[in-house]
Amino acid sequence: MPSQVTVNRLDHIVLTVSNVDVTCEFYQRVLGMEKVEFGSPVRVALEFGQQKINLHPIINDYDTKANTPMPGSADICLITEVPLAGVIDHLNTCGVDIIAGPVPKNGAMGPLNSVYFRDPDGNLIEVSNYLSAD
Repeated sequence: MPSQVTVNRLDHIVLTVSNVDVTCEFYQRVLGMEKVEFGSPVRVALEFGQQKINLHPIINDYDTKANTPMPGSADICLITEVPLAGVIDHLNTCGVDIIAGPVPKNGAMGPLNSVYFRDPDGNLIEVSNYLSAD
């Protein structure tokens, strides 16, 4: 039986982090994300494009959260229009160690090239460009 629910995009993901301030500084400096505060009690997220990453401190009393939240357990792929050579130069300028790439990969919408590095908690971050059709 087909599902009665059709999902069309991600709205946000949640990262459990050791230190919200350190995480915000990294993602703002390295990936140009914007720190935003929302809710009551105040919570923190990183916005980019039409999405956001909500940040949960490792110790929290939020009612809804992952069953076993843990810093460093995420593996996310982010798409940029900036050519990977520019991404690599920027990562080097920021002192971020590249652990792989550029390497060919397959994204949700086709082939891409990717560069991999880790955030302060050890989450695997993949920054990618889709390959052009021409």
